[in-house]
Amino acid sequence: MKKVLLLILLFVVAPLSAQDANVLFESGKEHYKADAFQEAIDDWKAVLEKGQHSKALYFNLGNAYYKLGEVAPSIYYYEKALQLDPTDKEVRNNLVFAENLRVDVIEPLPKTVFTRAYDNTIGSLTSNLWAWLSIGFIIAGVLCFLGYYFSGTTSRKRLLFVGTFVLLALTLFSFTAAYMTYTDAQNERLAIVFSDSMEVREAPKKTGAIAFELHAGTKLEIIDQDGDWVRIKLSNGKDGWVAATAVKEL
Repeated sequence: MKKVLLLILLFVVAPLSAQDANVLFESGKEHYKADAFQEAIDDWKAVLEKGQHSKALYFNLGNAYYKLGEVAPSIYYYEKALQLDPTDKEVRNNLVFAENLRVDVIEPLPKTVFTRAYDNTIGSLTSNLWAWLSIGFIIAGVLCFLGYYFSGTTSRKRLLFVGTFVLLALTLFSFTAAYMTYTDAQNERLAIVFSDSMEVREAPKKTGAIAFELHAGTKLEIIDQDGDWVRIKLSNGKDGWVAATAVKEL
């Protein structure tokens, strides 16, 4: 009986929560149009608190924070939007504008030929998109094979036979790409500096020697953790320890 009640609550509460979230999202859009950016942020963050998220929600939050001149949260939410869809040019363009407001200018280390090739192919899509592509190739492959099996002409059979193997190869490639991008996302801990200014130390303690300073909006990678301290690494190869509260993980 308890399980039945839980299922009833799930089917009743979930749609109501989604409807409420949609009302808040639209309210945020109206506030944004009226230049009430903080009110828009409050509405959209309330949507996040309800467990709802989307590229549009993160993108709008990034825009609102950008309008308020708050660099760190603006970059943070643009990056969150790109995690869901790295191919969105509008998000990327707005991210560039937000990054121009940063104090720190980090020159990344040059990438190898293989790294660039990976970024331009496998790394250009999320694991979810690669997974959907693999499903699409599987369906197309099955249809192609059925066409080959039932086809009555030799030339068409030959064409569909080749097409079946091509689609099989594409399925294997996209499945491998989905696995690789998923593994990368799980292993890579990216974060944004939220502190206006923070000292990066050579050891995970306040008395550690100061290596360099970072400012709000800088993107970095967390490579280790020791209590309330995290070891960070920049794209230029520099690394050090900072207080975990000074950065916000993506």
